Amino acid sequence: MSVYLGIDVGTSGTKTLAIREDGTILASATVEYPLSTPKPGWSEQDPEHWWQACVQSVQKVREKGGFAAEDVAGIGLSGQMHGSVFLNASHQVIRPAIL
Repeated sequence: MSVYLGIDVGTSGTKTLAIREDGTILASATVEYPLSTPKPGWSEQDPEHWWQACVQSVQKVREKGGFAAEDVAGIGLSGQMHGSVFLNASHQVIRPAIL
C-alpha cells in the first residue's frame, strides 16, 4: 500500500495527514505548541517545538492509520511564512524564531 503524508508546520501547531493513492484519508493528527509574545507586536516560537510536533504527529498518524514507514511513498511539506530562525556557526538555534 502506498501512503502519502502531508505535513503543515503552522503557527498554532503541526498538522499531519496520511492518504492513499486514491485520495482516501487514512488518518490525521495535530500537535499544538505555544506562541510567545514577549513584547507588544512581537511573536516568537521555539523551533524545537516544531520539530517535536512533526515527529509526534507523524507517529500518531502511523499508529492511527496502521501503516509502516516503508509504505510512505511521498511527503509534502508546508510551513508558516516570514519566520526567521537564527543559527550559530555550528547550525544550532541561538534564540526563539521571530514570526
